Amino acid sequence: MLRLLHALLLGLVGAGIVHIAVLLLLPMISQNDAWSRLAASSDLYKITRLDAESGVTPVVRLVDPLFDAAACRFDLSDGVLKVTANGHAPFWSVSVYNRAGENIYSFNDHTLPDGGIDFIVLTSTQLVELRKEMPEGLDKSIYVESPDEQGIVVVRGFVPDKSWEKQVVDFLGGISCAPEQQQ
Repeated sequence: MLRLLHALLLGLVGAGIVHIAVLLLLPMISQNDAWSRLAASSDLYKITRLDAESGVTPVVRLVDPLFDAAACRFDLSDGVLKVTANGHAPFWSVSVYNRAGENIYSFNDHTLPDGGIDFIVLTSTQLVELRKEMPEGLDKSIYVESPDEQGIVVVRGFVPDKSWEKQVVDFLGGISCAPEQQQ
């Protein structure tokens, strides 16, 4: 009887370990992750709204209905990524994710003195090269060092009520996400 109980307990623990391992590996082996859905709906460096604008099926289901969001996929093998935005939102936040969907860096409108979006995503090697000769206009940007060459930038804008909707949509539409040309 003791051996049967031991075998049952060992089987349950083994099944639990396998279950947890499968859950942790699922994002890496999934073909329907955020990167794949964005790749199907837009090209690299193209700002894509994540919410259901104009009746289009949303790319990613947003958790908070008070935020509108836009994303941009990037590949740092094309050069450092420069992201800027024109306009104003009552509150905005930016998250940089690697291709697996892990958050690399986050910040919000209180990070920069003027409250605008101006940051650069680059690898360690690109950062060293950039610091050798700092191009004009990049000295006040936030630098986000990415361990991976591919990733996603997500910008969220707070919409406290319907009267702010157009301003936040214009803000998200004014985002520029492009590789910075090296001299």
